[in-house]
Amino acid sequence: MKKFLKTKIIAEIGVNHNGSMRKAITLINAAKKSGADVVKFQFFNSCRLVSKKAKKAPYQLKSKKDNERQYKLLKTLELSLENLLKIKSYCKKKKIGFMISIFDETGIEALKKLKTQDVKIPSGEINNYPLLKSIGKLKKNIILSTGMASYAEIYNALKILIKSGIKKKKITLLQCNSSYPTPLHDVNLKVIKEYQKKFKVKVGYSDHTQGIESSLAAVALGAIIIEKHFTLNKKSEGPDHSSSLNPKEFSLLCKSIRKVEVSLGKNEKKLTRSEKPNFKLIRKSIVAKNFIYKGEKLNLNNITLKRPAGGLGPEQWDEIVGKIAKKNFKEDEFIKI
Repeated sequence: MKKFLKTKIIAEIGVNHNGSMRKAITLINAAKKSGADVVKFQFFNSCRLVSKKAKKAPYQLKSKKDNERQYKLLKTLELSLENLLKIKSYCKKKKIGFMISIFDETGIEALKKLKTQDVKIPSGEINNYPLLKSIGKLKKNIILSTGMASYAEIYNALKILIKSGIKKKKITLLQCNSSYPTPLHDVNLKVIKEYQKKFKVKVGYSDHTQGIESSLAAVALGAIIIEKHFTLNKKSEGPDHSSSLNPKEFSLLCKSIRKVEVSLGKNEKKLTRSEKPNFKLIRKSIVAKNFIYKGEKLNLNNITLKRPAGGLGPEQWDEIVGKIAKKNFKEDEFIKI
């Protein structure tokens, strides 16, 4: 089989470990088995990330009567830098990529100690200019998510990153909708092509829908990264589980993406090896409609087009009409001049 460009598939474990190292390791093993190229975690300090008075986002609510604040929830979902170092080491052992999303300057220090090549900037930080400046100086591969953002905000974020020292070729924009789960009418995959045209950068897709169809469509449109939340059990306690894929679903996603990649092929159009056996059987030739005597004029009454190919093709029809038969032709015999 020919080699094709490979989409990087990121299993967004995020906070689905629920603060448990044991569960984080289990998730890594399951993601690897499902076909993911990379697992991604989130590194944050709840005290720096959110005010203690901030209410939960709608997707974080267990019920309409849930009055718990974001801070209390997020505090239970933190992973320490020490734990992330252990996770990174385990990922290397399992031969699966590892990366993190960061939210503030503590993340910058974590990146330096983790020595990762890639970093994810979450949608909520696209206008966090101090953070963007610090990330740009690191000159790592940057994945910038664009949920809730306008073109102007994306342009400004890219401008700051590039001005800080990062080259545009090291940045990938992710089309994203920051609704969990995202309704299909809000996915808006057509901006993938628009991002490529407008910003001249690589583009991927962060999928928060409940299925895999949007991810497959994104690959067909040119996405080189697919990020999808990953869980062991969609009914687990936590804000992201219900909009994640379980191992069986994620495995189907990975296998389906690889099939889409193969079907995309190359930017050329020619007779393929699989078509060759059908070529002569399906194409037509100019043949005698009935018996034609030598000296007869060839016209619509005595010639026609029939399968198989092998004689003069239909494209030579106008050259043949009006010619004089130089020999007798039996019915269905290829016309030759």
